[in-house]
Amino acid sequence: MQEKEKKYFELLKQKIVVMMQLSYPGINPSISDWKGQELTDFQEDLRIKVNANISEKWFYTHMKSTHTALPRIDMLNFLSRYAGYSNWDDFVFKNRPEENVQQLSQPNTYRYFYLIPLLAILVLGALFGLFKIFNTREYKFTFIDADTRDTINNSKTEVIILPETESPLHYLVQSDGCFRLKTDKSKIRMIVKSPYYQADTISRIVTKLNRDELIMLRPDDYALMIHYFSTMKIDDWEKRRNRLDAMIDDEAMIYQVINARNETGVAIFNKQEFIDKLTMPVGSLKNIEILGSNLRAGKIMVLRFQLNRSKP
Repeated sequence: MQEKEKKYFELLKQKIVVMMQLSYPGINPSISDWKGQELTDFQEDLRIKVNANISEKWFYTHMKSTHTALPRIDMLNFLSRYAGYSNWDDFVFKNRPEENVQQLSQPNTYRYFYLIPLLAILVLGALFGLFKIFNTREYKFTFIDADTRDTINNSKTEVIILPETESPLHYLVQSDGCFRLKTDKSKIRMIVKSPYYQADTISRIVTKLNRDELIMLRPDDYALMIHYFSTMKIDDWEKRRNRLDAMIDDEAMIYQVINARNETGVAIFNKQEFIDKLTMPVGSLKNIEILGSNLRAGKIMVLRFQLNRSKP
């Protein structure tokens, strides 16, 4: 075999590796090191793409060795077709300028094949990060009483943020009655819960020109009345019982949160037990603090409270 023909055949082997890596990216870049499954994959790829077959013996004789005679022209033709050329002559013609085959760097060629998409991903990631940074702003929501227009300074006011693709996020409002949120979103949905006020779901379209909003909460008249009953001395016990009976659902679940020095837990009352303890002169529920309530058909269905021991 002439030296020039030998160089072309070695170049063809490299082109074959390039084609194989399109189907099997992890294959060894040196065809002389192929064996076992790599050889099997190559035989299968040949059958699929050019409908040709080679034996294992032929592969070891011609593809793994650099000291054998040039393969038959029919073998060179279908190997050239596999590499993307019409035949062997077409391959030689189109690669004629490439005289120094040994200077071709197969790994360097494919380094760019993987490097360019990786760089594109990194650039897009950086741009996305910068977009979020420059579009993230802090918004302030101040909660006020819908009747008095006073700020609701309650440390137990809870805000539940409802992201579109995440689980809810829970926050407590600061002592000044304000809730501050940093976000790059243009729409915010939240549930607001506060003792003595009706829970509400709030949706807001926020802009950089309006970053300070007032949100009104409607008072929970039932919760206020129950608190009033527990703190005031009222002689007409029967009238108070009738009012409570009309306010509370027959199937209501009423929870007393116990957080005393020597006792922690929850006590559960049904409607009648709660009314008895709240209205009887010797009842044990005095000066209670409502933590939250839920209504059904205009009646209290769930009530959570604790005893306010800071007051007589």
